[in-house]
Amino acid sequence: MRPQNHPQLTLYYAPVSCALVPFLLLTEAKAQFEIVKINNDAHQNLTPEYLQINPKGKVPALAINNEILTENIAIQLWIAQQFPHANLLPKDPYLQIKAISWISWFASAIHPHLTPINKPQRYCDLPGSEENVRRLSTNLLFKDFEIAENHLINRQWFFDDFTTVDAYFFWCFRRAVLFELDLSPFPNCQLHFERMSRRESTKKVIHYEFTVFQEFTS
Repeated sequence: MRPQNHPQLTLYYAPVSCALVPFLLLTEAKAQFEIVKINNDAHQNLTPEYLQINPKGKVPALAINNEILTENIAIQLWIAQQFPHANLLPKDPYLQIKAISWISWFASAIHPHLTPINKPQRYCDLPGSEENVRRLSTNLLFKDFEIAENHLINRQWFFDDFTTVDAYFFWCFRRAVLFELDLSPFPNCQLHFERMSRRESTKKVIHYEFTVFQEFTS
């Protein structure tokens, strides 16, 4: 049975996508939730059925008692507020705002610099332009990572303890790892990535992602 006063939650999720972040946070919070798997490669996110759920055609989306919440930052903050025992945001009000500043920057800078590396054709369709788009986007991404690298000097997490900031940055850095970029200039970011990879919640989410990816590609 669902605990009293706990809403019914359904996460719309696609493997490798940034829906990994709320998936990880819900797992950290030991929340009860269902998952609806969306195959972005098959453009399931653009079907009329999914566009009724999220007209933006993106994941994640979180159904909360049949009300739909979209946008990763909003979903992260809702989870942190709904499950305070998980300590997904710092307790201090000013540090909470600082945490929101970090995840806002990930969403507005790092995330947009990742996408052109993976799908350069979305940004320029001139013949032979793809490698140039990738190179320029990688340069911007590495400037972003340098900021995170300096912040993580002698730190395990972005704040004193694990928060949603760490979950979101893990996804960002993991995408760069999957793109096989040379990340050797960022040893502190790499240590953070390895630390995150050892968390039980991360292991569970990555294992689930692997099974979904196999299902979609079989």
